[in-house]
Amino acid sequence: MSEITRDQVLQQLSKVRGPDLKNDLVAAGLVSEIAITGSDVSFSLTINPAEAERLEPMRQAAAQSVEALDGVGKVLVTLTAELQNGASNGAAPAPSGAGMPHVHKSSGKKPGAGAGAPPPPMAGPQGAPGAGKMAGIPGIKHIIAVASGKGGVGKSTTACNVALGLLASGAKVGILDADIYGPSMPRLLGITGQPQPGEGGKLEAMQGYGLKVMSMGFLVEEDTPMIWRGPMVMSALTQMMRDVNWGELDVLVVDMPPGTGDAQLTMAQQVPLAGAIIVSTPQDLALIDARKGLNMFRKVDVPVLGIVENMSYFACPKCGEHSAIFGNGGARAEAEKIGVTFLGEVPLHIEVRERSDAGLPIVATKPDSEHAEIYRQIAENTYAQLQDGTPGRKAAPAIVVE
Repeated sequence: MSEITRDQVLQQLSKVRGPDLKNDLVAAGLVSEIAITGSDVSFSLTINPAEAERLEPMRQAAAQSVEALDGVGKVLVTLTAELQNGASNGAAPAPSGAGMPHVHKSSGKKPGAGAGAPPPPMAGPQGAPGAGKMAGIPGIKHIIAVASGKGGVGKSTTACNVALGLLASGAKVGILDADIYGPSMPRLLGITGQPQPGEGGKLEAMQGYGLKVMSMGFLVEEDTPMIWRGPMVMSALTQMMRDVNWGELDVLVVDMPPGTGDAQLTMAQQVPLAGAIIVSTPQDLALIDARKGLNMFRKVDVPVLGIVENMSYFACPKCGEHSAIFGNGGARAEAEKIGVTFLGEVPLHIEVRERSDAGLPIVATKPDSEHAEIYRQIAENTYAQLQDGTPGRKAAPAIVVE
């Protein structure tokens, strides 16, 4: 099988008419972000976001054109908003159908020859609120973010098990995997497949261990890189929040990507977050970044529900001895210093890692273990704050990067 090339992709796309019906997509300069991974191809089409719904047939035609190439597997096409009036890449795009991928999966047959129908794209515009007029997501009482200042601190494992701890307390819970570049929830919860269309053009959330789940990992292969700029990420996040049928939930847990960038600002500006949980390891280097994450949420007026110290100590599975590999107590001391709740400390233990890798989260699959009890206690400490009434938050301020 010959390798698929960028020139072949462009040649196919030159056969598809652009929005003006005069020039093709390539001649109109609308094609960008072409990425080829094995047999999978992804690319972006830059459009006016107000035209997203009208141009959906164009996106499908582009996908089918590339899918017609011999050897092509999946084709992922993203409509992304064009930047107007000199807006920077950090500017939030207008809510629209732009930004969410439409995935075509080849079955070895060409379009029109009985190929399986692809999952539909996310629904079109719903009219997300502007600054100062944030609307919640219908049916969801509380939205909380689980964040960290840096990667590698176990944030996603914490988010997954805390969500299951909330579920164990009797709450109806969903989890949104907002890490577009490194989605973890499909692996952590052992969920495979793609979301299916539901009522009102929305996608039905996936389900695992009683949780409702949405992740970019359901729409692309696990080893496919997401080569997206900021506006594409923000638009995709907005749609995964608002164009998914979440049903009635007491809590939606959002597993944030590490850092303090586009995804965090999108969440703070698009939905009324009830609060944020900061995950850190005990050592000073991690705590420095944790402070940045905490201060970012404070700047956009999101209450910090507390800090979790992950990998607080190593619990030897043979002798039971506790070793403070990364130090111990740093997150607790930091919480006391800045006046936020210390939610709990989670040990570094091989069983937590093994079960996470196997899609068998410890709270759900070994509920009587010490580690499951720790996560449940963190969940209870968090939920108690939500039920007691988190300090009222104002609408997030508009953030402008000069």
